[in-house]
Amino acid sequence: EVQLVESGGGLVQAGGSLRLSCAASGFTFGNVAIAWFRQAPGKEREGVSCFSSSDGTTYYTNSVKGRFTISSENAKNTVYLQMNSLKPEDTAVYYCAAALRCPINWASLKFIATMVDYWGKGTLVTVSS
Repeated sequence: EVQLVESGGGLVQAGGSLRLSCAASGFTFGNVAIAWFRQAPGKEREGVSCFSSSDGTTYYTNSVKGRFTISSENAKNTVYLQMNSLKPEDTAVYYCAAALRCPINWASLKFIATMVDYWGKGTLVTVSS
């Protein structure tokens, strides 16, 4: 059974940092891409970052470039999202997602949620002003 379990969310002041973890099981970690999505109240789910295990490439949506870093610890089947310089607009439930390749339309550079094969249950990040 494929499982993705997120952890590390919480309440932080603007300018602070959090590190999210996504522990994966039930599949061969080196053959998939792991992405982070987020969904703020009343808004659509949006892609934040993606890590491709097959070649180590990473991708970030523009709003988090330079502030967020995605990384992988293959021995633990875990992907991390280090979030620095957090802003109130980063407040959302953050979801870990697995797919055969990064769920991105490379023509438009938009994350595509329907390309995701598995989802975690999410972890809440709240950034206070």
